Amino acid sequence: MKPTFILLFLALSYYSMNAQALVYKAVNPAFGGDTFNYQWLLSSAEAQNKHKEAVDITTDKQTDLQKFKASLNSQLLSQISSSLYKQQFGTDGLSEGSYTFGNYAVDVFPSSDGLSVNILDTTTGEQTQVIIPKK
Repeated sequence: MKPTFILLFLALSYYSMNAQALVYKAVNPAFGGDTFNYQWLLSSAEAQNKHKEAVDITTDKQTDLQKFKASLNSQLLSQISSSLYKQQFGTDGLSEGSYTFGNYAVDVFPSSDGLSVNILDTTTGEQTQVIIPKK
């Protein structure tokens, strides 16, 4: 009786089993998912983002007078810089050599990339290099 019961159980379970194909459906529209998911995915990502963009308060809350003052200051510094440049280098432009502007030491020399300008702040030791490419 026991073996017949087991065979009957296996036979009935064989006929009652249903199978279906497993199909992957992407959620992200970048990988073929539904395009209506885009806004939901973006808002979820922004909600989880712990890195917020720093906002520069000084430029956002400047009055028109403060903006005008900053613009005027920038123009004056540009004029002074242009005047110093013409006094030091003339109208011919940069030439090889070493120059000193207050706390700045400037070395101009040719390199394989073009004309190299090394600028050294003698008070802090900070240094930068500007390369003017060949024509």
